[in-house]
Amino acid sequence: MPLKIIRNDITKLTCDAIVNAANPTLLGGGGVDGAIHKAAGKGLLLECMKLGGCKTGQAKITGGHQLPCKYVIHTVGPKWRGGTNGERELLESCYRESLRLALEYDCSSVAFPLISSGVYGYPKDQALKVAVDSITTFLLEHDMLVYIVVFDKASFQIGEKLFADIAAFIDDRYVAMDPIFRQTRRDECDESTVLYSAETVLPDEADQADQAVFPPDFAAEESKAAAPGSPDLKRVSLLSLKDVLNQEEESFSQALLRKIDEKGMTDSQCYKKANVDRKLFSKIRSNINYHPSKTTAIAFAIALELSLDETKDLLQKAGFALSHSNKFDLIIEYFISSGNYNIFEINEALFAFDQELLGV
Repeated sequence: MPLKIIRNDITKLTCDAIVNAANPTLLGGGGVDGAIHKAAGKGLLLECMKLGGCKTGQAKITGGHQLPCKYVIHTVGPKWRGGTNGERELLESCYRESLRLALEYDCSSVAFPLISSGVYGYPKDQALKVAVDSITTFLLEHDMLVYIVVFDKASFQIGEKLFADIAAFIDDRYVAMDPIFRQTRRDECDESTVLYSAETVLPDEADQADQAVFPPDFAAEESKAAAPGSPDLKRVSLLSLKDVLNQEEESFSQALLRKIDEKGMTDSQCYKKANVDRKLFSKIRSNINYHPSKTTAIAFAIALELSLDETKDLLQKAGFALSHSNKFDLIIEYFISSGNYNIFEINEALFAFDQELLGV
């Protein structure tokens, strides 16, 4: 199962276990620790009093009490002392020991805060890297849905240079779209809205049919585009219905499976590298006409380490295109052009720029 980065209140998240960034006494404190104890009620404190504290880098487990989770895993992160006093090793141990307990107690989902990134002073960008590296190493061997939960954007940071480089890449290449083709945001639409911008043309994967969704009057839109002064559909990289019908007969599913074989990968290597759930991959494999979401299609292109042209070709088979009028697409292009196919680093950047994440 995948790793998800979400912005939420960890005390309100429904999952098997949440992780508490605790202090060595396990008796509550400030920040996430205090919020979890407050939401869980006095029962959590009484149970913690019986545990005898916890050493830095270790973890202990209790019931969830009044929280919407079965368990609370308490771990004590290191205080930042310049980075040369074993802080990284201790922080890695926090994630490793917490995940070990989650596995031992048959948890299928667990949510982490960014351990040590608050009052303990661990630099947020470095704390995030340790979290992602530790969790992804675990997920290579185990199936579990793991969340990294941040309360607000101020508590989440990627490296300043990476952020600046991506911002400059976007600024250099961004092409403003004509208003009639402006991206329709999911949160501004009702369930009946058909999205047909470069961002999304298909429904959510859980409810999707075996055919692509296009606007009902796409031919009319093409006629408008052909008129003098109208926006050029090719300029904004939108796929027309004719483009889709003229594609080769190979479906997205067939193309994906062929690419996996060509790369000498196993199915599990591919879907784990793509940050995609095993059940979703099984649907794609078993249905020749399966149409993925755009984020899933790109996730597989990243997992397969396809070139930009190969990525565009795979996307086209799913009914999508990349556009310089779309910040999400430009971020993807930045990473592919840079030869960086680490999907978790890509997702960190997408999250920092308020974009939808890959694969999840």
